[in-house]
Amino acid sequence: MPRSPDYLGATGIGVSDLAASAVFYEKALGMKPVQTFKLPYMDEIVMSHEARNAVVLMHWTDGSERDYRDLPIKLVFYVTDPVASAAAIRAAGGSIHVEPAPHASLGGAIVGLGKDLDGYVIELLQAPAPKA
Repeated sequence: MPRSPDYLGATGIGVSDLAASAVFYEKALGMKPVQTFKLPYMDEIVMSHEARNAVVLMHWTDGSERDYRDLPIKLVFYVTDPVASAAAIRAAGGSIHVEPAPHASLGGAIVGLGKDLDGYVIELLQAPAPKA
């Protein structure tokens, strides 16, 4: 029997405030909560764009000491309008560190860098035009 190809289902990131982070990813990047989990040691909210990709927001509840701030993690989002997405990140409480601008090394695609509420880097990369 042939096997399905392997693939990455989601990326999980630890967050200091689960509810606030879910609101941020919904307002800033248009993701929707699709599942929640209450495990003995952590709570999770799975955020997704039409079930194509997912970010799992995780908050440990086991009493262990966790550092959620400014970890060296980057989430790359392909967006149709990086300038509008940067504005949405700011409006949702995040910050922009590199304003969206064309980059010659990426064929002129517009790229910008921001941060979410816990300081995770969010790269805004202009989505390629749909194939005709």
